[in-house]
This record gives sequence, C-alpha cells and structure tokens, in this order.
Amino acid sequence: MAIEAVAYARAGLVGHPSDGYFGKTISVIIRNFHANVSLYESQYLEIIPSFQDQSKYESIEALVDDVNLNGYYGGIRLMKATIYKFYQYCKKNNITLPQKNFSIRYRSTIPRRLGLAGSSALVTATMKCLMEFYEVEIPKPILPNIILSVETEELGIFAGLQDRVIQVYEGCVFMDFNKKLMETQGYGYYEEIPTNLLPKLFIAYRKDLSEGSEVFHNNVRERWLAGDPEIHKAMQDFAEYAQIARDLLWAGKGEEIGPWMDKNFDRRRSIYNLNPKHVRLVEVARSVGANAQFTGSGGAIVGIYKNDEMFENLVKVMEKEGAVVLKPKIDPDEEIQSS
Repeated sequence: MAIEAVAYARAGLVGHPSDGYFGKTISVIIRNFHANVSLYESQYLEIIPSFQDQSKYESIEALVDDVNLNGYYGGIRLMKATIYKFYQYCKKNNITLPQKNFSIRYRSTIPRRLGLAGSSALVTATMKCLMEFYEVEIPKPILPNIILSVETEELGIFAGLQDRVIQVYEGCVFMDFNKKLMETQGYGYYEEIPTNLLPKLFIAYRKDLSEGSEVFHNNVRERWLAGDPEIHKAMQDFAEYAQIARDLLWAGKGEEIGPWMDKNFDRRRSIYNLNPKHVRLVEVARSVGANAQFTGSGGAIVGIYKNDEMFENLVKVMEKEGAVVLKPKIDPDEEIQSS
C-alpha cells in the first residue's frame, strides 16, 4: 500500500509572531510550494534521505553552499521526531498500532529558511501519512498541537501554532490563541475565512537570503519569559492588528487590511534586530505603493497590490533586487502564476 500526503507553504498576513505568545493571527496557505511525503509498507522501518540530507559533496565550496541554503539539518530529523510523537500520541490514547513497518521519503519545493514554513509542512505531511497508514484519526483542532510538539518538545525549536493550524485547515484562517482558552480546551479558536474576501496578494523572496526561525525567535522569547513589558505590549499590539484585519475582511473591506500589515511589520521592527537585506524587500515593495511585511520569520515577504500595473511595477523593482515575485495560489482550483 502506497500513501502520499502533501502540505503547503504558508504566509502570515497579520498578527504574527504573537501566535507563540497567546495572541491572534491571520494566515493563508500557498499552494505554489509544497512538501510531499510518500510512505509504503516494507520489511523494516526506513527513512530514506532526500537531496537535502546529502553528506557527500564535490567540494568544500559545495558543502558551504548547501549549508547556506538548507542549514545544518535536512528533513530526516523532522520525520524521525514526527514518527516518535505519533507513537507517543497513540500510546497515550490507548491506540494499538498493527505490527507493520514502512519506508518513508520526502521531497519539498518550499524555499528553505525564508519564513515559508517548510519544516512544519514536512512534519504535517508526514503526520498525515502515518494517520492514513495506521488508520488513526486525530481531531482536527488537536492535530496542530501534536505537529508543533515535534519541533518544540523533541528538537528544542521555539515556534508557534500558526503554521501548523493553517497547514491542517488550509485556505485562510483567523486564529485566536487566548491563554484562558488554550488552557481550558487545549487549543485555540480557529475561524475559516472565505478566500474570496481576501485582497490581491503577492509573495516575493530572494533565494540567496535565509535565516532559520530557531535563530530568529530566541532573544524575544527570553525577554517574554523574563516579563519584559515592551515585548508583552508588542504581542498585544500584533493580536489587535489581527482582530481588526479579521473584522475588515468579514466586512468586505479586504484591501483595508494593508495598513495593518504595514503596522505589523513596523511594530515588529521596533523589537527585533532584523536582517537589513530582508527589510530591503519590504521597503522596495512599499516604494511602488504596495503594502508589505514578512510572511513569517524573515526572508520572504507578503503584501497587497492594487492592480495589474502595480504588480508589473513590483516585478520590475524586485528583479533589480534579484527577487522572485508571484501571486499565491490559495484555492485548489486557482492557476499558479509567477513573474
């Protein structure tokens, strides 16, 4: 029995990074990029390496290029940790798994380390395969928690629920991670928003820019835990921007969320030391009248353009920066478009 599962990249529109701090966010799926996991029954349990897990190089320069693009870790550790967490969940919930093994492999088109949620997409797709192979159902609101625990509990990487929620629900989702709600029911309030309420969105990124989220978040997390009032106030502000944007979308005023995306980035800039090259893409997008901010932890940006002329101008100015521009595919029936 062969099984395949797919999980897509995502873009946070408003509210991030407050999802890891009991805040609120709005996120969309990006079907232009995906992680695909294949699983089939076999004599032994085997995780088959992908090209991102290579350990043989033509030269030392090739190794350096690989580290710059993919970091020090490929997908094997993510898949191994996912299998471990899946087994733990089943054991905790008295689910007896049949005695059978599998071979599992992955491939991903999601640009690495650019804030497009490539790692969580791989974990999500792996979890979907395991659920189907062993015929285990995990409640939809709970599934993002388990996916998150793979990185936070097993690999020691701080992250929030936003990426995992949108990769499970897909489309466009408003998320409220209110502390009391999280503590009482174990998950947040997840509201699916019709994608036809969204404004005209674009994604832009440079392939030569990358920064792992495990590096990006650490200092702010420490300040949060220490009770730093500036960080706590910023997270409240991010949550407020997401709530306002959510209300505008439901009111049919999608284009009006643009200034709140801008505010989100500017507020983020006030508490983070951001890579100037990442910031440059936001500034370039804004120079032609677009709204823009990071899709996630930095590297790729998401924004709103008003018309085709503005999109063409975006393509031109981004080309000068060595950046790729595309229109995100959010619904399954949309055509994929890029510059």
